[in-house]
Amino acid sequence: MSEKAPEISIVIPVYNEAAIVQSAAEELVRALDEQGLDYELILAENGSSDSTPQIVDGLASRLPRLRALHVGEPNYGRALKEGILSARGTYVISDEIDLCDLDFYRRALPLLRSGEAEMVVGSKAARGARDERPLLRRAGTKVINGVLRVSLGFRGTDTHGLKAFRRDALLPVARACLVDKDMFASELVIRAGRMGRRVVEVPVVVHEKRKPTINLVRRVPNVIKNIGKLVYAIRIKGA
Repeated sequence: MSEKAPEISIVIPVYNEAAIVQSAAEELVRALDEQGLDYELILAENGSSDSTPQIVDGLASRLPRLRALHVGEPNYGRALKEGILSARGTYVISDEIDLCDLDFYRRALPLLRSGEAEMVVGSKAARGARDERPLLRRAGTKVINGVLRVSLGFRGTDTHGLKAFRRDALLPVARACLVDKDMFASELVIRAGRMGRRVVEVPVVVHEKRKPTINLVRRVPNVIKNIGKLVYAIRIKGA
């Protein structure tokens, strides 16, 4: 990788993704190279119990624009935060290995480059979006967003999934975030708005390439606990 910082950093947390991480990463790199983008791709592996760490390291050894980052525990939020903090690009895109949505990149980057937005959120629930995930997953998103609206005054339609932002504008926001795991992404979006950043939503089409690596029902207790932490940090503690 050259010493010159790239224009774009793409951060993708990966956990137990041995089935798709190599093909998805190689396909994304080919598409980015074909478009002539100046980028780095950071795969933030976090506590996988399958062969994902070895595959990610192998990709990093072969692909000069790809970096492997290892977090020693299954923690999506920590992996995403560490990936953001280690990113070198002017713009950072937070993607998912089962999405790799180049259409979102094409729509988000002009908004950031023009200054119209400092953060662009790819919303699964905005007008014009199409969420093709299973019913239970769609319902979970609606419930979480409803809780965030009631408890924290969130005015958007989505906090998880695709995001793009100016690194210099969002680094202080990322550093201020206090929760991790499932709710870091939500805190990042909510704090961005509360800290005066220009946040714009664009509708996206979501079609996952595989079933979730963590069972949704098993995630519920941690999500509830971390929502409580988030509400306490922002509304009660004022942090």
